[in-house]
Amino acid sequence: MTQPELVIFDCDGVLVDSEIIAARIEAELLTAAGFEISAEEIAEAYAGLTFKDIMLKIEEKAAIPFQASLITQAEELVDRKLKTDVRAIDGVHEAVAAVTAPRCICSNSTTERIEMMLERTRILPLFKGRIFSALETPSKKPKPSPDVFLHAASTYGADPAKTFVIEDSVHGISGAVSAGMRVIGFTGGAHSYPGHADMLTEAGAETVIRRWADLGGVLAALSMWSEHA
Repeated sequence: MTQPELVIFDCDGVLVDSEIIAARIEAELLTAAGFEISAEEIAEAYAGLTFKDIMLKIEEKAAIPFQASLITQAEELVDRKLKTDVRAIDGVHEAVAAVTAPRCICSNSTTERIEMMLERTRILPLFKGRIFSALETPSKKPKPSPDVFLHAASTYGADPAKTFVIEDSVHGISGAVSAGMRVIGFTGGAHSYPGHADMLTEAGAETVIRRWADLGGVLAALSMWSEHA
């Protein structure tokens, strides 16, 4: 394997520094609703999940029933904040542009939100028409389900075993590994926490990078090496 057949990028916390923005708003809403939690705790335990799934997991764990209206409230508040505050992660434009293999995005965010963030950060031209939202795939199952990754690979006619995924969350990595793909962990977002890289490795990432400048070398090295070699 000298060249990946497909390189898949997560969006939130990988291309754009949006995870910390969402985590702060979600933490405020959940705390106000009776479950005290910090943005840092959300980033560590629940990054990569939809807010609906975060609520369901907390309800199960703490036996606190939340109002369904919290989901709509969170979506509106996060969208509003992202429109003014979201930034590209340093070095991402050059790193993505240097990827010569086919590339796309697989995310739990809606296509509308992804395009808004990428347009604001001038990343959209690099992925125009190559965005897959898990919520808009045939199964509509978000990560950690592997469905969005498999849907993207199928669309491109790529072998999952020759597909690389760049992910910042344990849940995203679990989905990619379940899809039979190779994963590079990413810890360059503002929501990163002590032990983040170790957790990504334990979830199945073959290696972890913190700077986009390292992507090209890592992709080249891993492409030459196969677990089956």
